[in-house]
Amino acid sequence: MISVGIDVSKGKSTICILKPGGEVVKPPFEIEHTADELDSLISIINSFEEETRVILEDTGHYHLPVASYLSSHGIFVCCVNALRMKKYCSQSIRRAKTDKIDSARIASFGITYWSELIRAYESPDTYDELRFLARQYYQITAILVKAKVNFSNLLDQVMPGISNLLQNQGDNHKLTEFVNRYIHVQAILDMGENKFTADYCKWAKKMGYRCNERKAAEIFALAQNGIPSLPNSQSVKIAVREAIKVIHSTEESRNTILAQMQMLCKTLPEYSVVREMNCIGDVLAPRIIAEIGDVRRFRNKHSLIAYAGIDAPPYQSGAFNASERKISKRGNAYLRKTGYEIMQSLIKHKPIDDPVYDFILKKRSEGKCGKEAMIAGLNKFLRVYYGKVMELYSEH
Repeated sequence: MISVGIDVSKGKSTICILKPGGEVVKPPFEIEHTADELDSLISIINSFEEETRVILEDTGHYHLPVASYLSSHGIFVCCVNALRMKKYCSQSIRRAKTDKIDSARIASFGITYWSELIRAYESPDTYDELRFLARQYYQITAILVKAKVNFSNLLDQVMPGISNLLQNQGDNHKLTEFVNRYIHVQAILDMGENKFTADYCKWAKKMGYRCNERKAAEIFALAQNGIPSLPNSQSVKIAVREAIKVIHSTEESRNTILAQMQMLCKTLPEYSVVREMNCIGDVLAPRIIAEIGDVRRFRNKHSLIAYAGIDAPPYQSGAFNASERKISKRGNAYLRKTGYEIMQSLIKHKPIDDPVYDFILKKRSEGKCGKEAMIAGLNKFLRVYYGKVMELYSEH
């Protein structure tokens, strides 16, 4: 057997080829991530008469061009968890680290754990697309959160207190449109109460909101009592309007990505099963499917729970046996986040005869705090999810 260890970097990789016993077949050398140089590596691998396997570290996205290209040419490729590889490579007392040393250690890992190496799973393209879109969804959501925080800070300086009057259950469309029209409390005061009330009612009717003179009076009173810290200047107007544009454009981008995720999910057989589960709507369904991927790649429900990082590994030494263990958090953080949102939705809507919600209530009655009960509920949810989707695939 021959182990090909690849230490992947951005745009290039260092490769070392070993046999059992530490015999060096080919000392460490570098290649660029180009088709020509990867083809030369494939020629070297195919020239060996013994079984050859390629081992590399899962490095987020740097390893993907190498792993996918080699796999497409029939090469056995194993992507090892980064933490596991780090633990293995840090066994040396001296802890020397170079790309050449790392490639040799990765190749040595392949020899040591030869029987445990698993070929990189070739999942259907739909799951790959969903996972990619989900990552973009979270990135844009993070940008949107920052944009809303910036807008909120500006409001405190130009229209203090206005968000409490106009924002409705997280829907800030009316608020942003109102601020985009009036910008500053001074602009409202300059109009006078009668003119502002008439203008506000005209604007509300045009935008499809209920015309409410009482609300206009409340806004005008707020403007009279508010103390803005920024002047009603052209610079401030530009800053506020650009902040609103960022929010609207980012929301549009996020909705576009979510719509594409929904379209892809509808082509998968598990989508109908997931949508039938309580409190999972058009937003959470594609997100949970994207993070779990093809459930058939998990050996059992416990593997899925471990993948989410909500398992509690046993800890025992001598006569000591830990009875209360925290979750490992060594898994897919996005899956934990999405699952936690599903638990929040269950608690909010309180579905009747739902096994997951009933399990949360049971854990609360046993004295578990809110978060502990929700994590226990997520554990239950993943078991239910695994069972239902696997049953669906077994029927097909």
